[in-house]
Amino acid sequence: MAQKVRLGKTDLYVNPIGLGTNAVGAARLNPDLDGELGRDIIRTAVQNGLDFLDTAFIYGPRRSEEIIGEVLKETGKRSETIIATKGAHRFEGEDVVVDNSPNFLRKSVEDSLNRLQTDYIDLYYIHFPDEDTPKAEAVGVLKELKDQGKIRAIGVSNFSIEQLKEANIDGYVDVYQGEYNLLNRSAEKELFPYMLENSISFVPYFPLASGLLTGKFNQDSQITDARARKPHFQGEAFIQNLEKVDQLRKIADTKGVDIAHIVLAWYLTRDAVDTVIPGAKRPEQVLNNLKTLEVNLTEEEIQEIDRIYS
Repeated sequence: MAQKVRLGKTDLYVNPIGLGTNAVGAARLNPDLDGELGRDIIRTAVQNGLDFLDTAFIYGPRRSEEIIGEVLKETGKRSETIIATKGAHRFEGEDVVVDNSPNFLRKSVEDSLNRLQTDYIDLYYIHFPDEDTPKAEAVGVLKELKDQGKIRAIGVSNFSIEQLKEANIDGYVDVYQGEYNLLNRSAEKELFPYMLENSISFVPYFPLASGLLTGKFNQDSQITDARARKPHFQGEAFIQNLEKVDQLRKIADTKGVDIAHIVLAWYLTRDAVDTVIPGAKRPEQVLNNLKTLEVNLTEEEIQEIDRIYS
């Protein structure tokens, strides 16, 4: 079993491979994800030593949290599982509004506790910053909830470096979640140094860049979904990205693993990153993600990947 890692300065210890559950409960992707398939994904995770589940109110919406709550109750795995969830989205009719106000965050935490069928949340993130609430005030209410035992650690997600500094003025922020992958390494510039200086753990999302870093695409791939609009998948950039992935394939082949395992293992060599949370739309993907733990990159391989994607 994997050696557990500590998230920043918290008392949370997790398998370095977690699970992003944004697909669980997503009926728009597949109606079965809202039912037994979604439950099977969570069951497979918690029964195979994957103990860090990342969810949010907006996943589903609500359904991802509900399914996690149902499965943890059914399997009796709540005490062994670290749950991270997020709030900030509020529905006004058909519109979704981002709200970091203390009253809304208090209500969001209570609602998440109910959906997850638990009396504490291990890690609670402010999912997106709003434009009006002072960030230290928003984090301040999470500190109150932490003191009450309702949450164990405080996170923020998608904050700019300025917003993060304001949020962390009292040193209360434990974990930061943001976009980071081999195609978008901008977090290394300002965010990573700040994380290391302040013992904040960085959790990357989009680690496989919408599948582009898995090696499953080639020049003949017909991309017809939302990915077709992303710059990485267009024209010359797409061709160049495929060429880089081919260089990773050589490393993967020597180790008998998938390209995705090499990519995820490389993130875990970054000082600011303790854990990664790749998603899954099928139970076998959960098991496949866990194979990352078998990958040991040499110093030369780490530097080679750094150079390919410099």
